[in-house]
Amino acid sequence: MSGTVREAVSLMEVLPESEQNFALEFIRKLVIAWDPDFTKVTASERAALEAAEKDIAENGTVSHDAINWS
Repeated sequence: MSGTVREAVSLMEVLPESEQNFALEFIRKLVIAWDPDFTKVTASERAALEAAEKDIAENGTVSHDAINWS
């Protein structure tokens, strides 16, 4: 979690619950305006995808037939 997110959480904790709900809805609207289809990836998601792609490139994948499905 970035310092900015930690600060936002700390500030939200100061607010009364009714205002926390207002702040949450505001953040939700910002996210939807930035990415209405939720198709953009975050920095941590991008890192996880890159790590997975590297692992596949280095180690390959497991054949469907090689898995014991029972």
